[in-house]
Amino acid sequence: MIQWLRDKIRSSAVFAFNQVDRDRWIAAQAAGIPAGSRVLDVGAGSCPYRPLFAHCEYRAQDFKALQGEQLRSGGYGGIDYVCDAAAIPVEPCSFDVVLCTEMIEHVPHPDHVVAEFARILKPGGTLLLTAPLGSGIHQEPYHYYGGFTSYWYQRFLGESGFDMIRIEPNGGSYRFFGQEALRFVRMTAPWALSAPLGIRIIWFPLWLVLLPVLGVLMPLLGWALDKYDDEKRFTVGYHVRASRCTEPS
Repeated sequence: MIQWLRDKIRSSAVFAFNQVDRDRWIAAQAAGIPAGSRVLDVGAGSCPYRPLFAHCEYRAQDFKALQGEQLRSGGYGGIDYVCDAAAIPVEPCSFDVVLCTEMIEHVPHPDHVVAEFARILKPGGTLLLTAPLGSGIHQEPYHYYGGFTSYWYQRFLGESGFDMIRIEPNGGSYRFFGQEALRFVRMTAPWALSAPLGIRIIWFPLWLVLLPVLGVLMPLLGWALDKYDDEKRFTVGYHVRASRCTEPS
């Protein structure tokens, strides 16, 4: 029963919207890619999106330096190119689509990686890119940037030869606040705290009082109110689609 509840929470667009909405966006993009297209998933890790591109010629790249517990499915998928994402050993104009999800914050020079995407894409090819705007440290020690703004994508994708750049926020401020309320509940659970036993005993009833407010009500309110957030300054990240419309230099 507990495991069933955990699985439902992980698959909920209210309580785990960051990954759920990103997965839905990628699924929608993949469905529109013509059959037989050559697709490279950069920083593919455990290759969770491989099934979405079953109608394409799917290839995967990763540097393969993380531990299993740092990966979404506990281990790497079938990786075709084990290399630096800024120097992928393929010819220019090799792919119709480059997919890169939640990876560019983990490379020292993300602008170089974006330029590499432009090199390996065919003119008119499609880049599908996601990254956080703000995130805690993860997949250490390979975490170099806290996040990327919409202005970063406009500037560096434009400089690399991309146009038709469409940038969509993954949720707004209210959903973000709901997510962080859930994070607070998880991090301060009495059994998760490293505080002395006496402090944890005192904290436990207070945590129980806060649990339905921060763990249920805040995420639900964030979900309900998010449509009224026009600025979305605290989005968790962006979903970006761009076209490589100029010849590589």
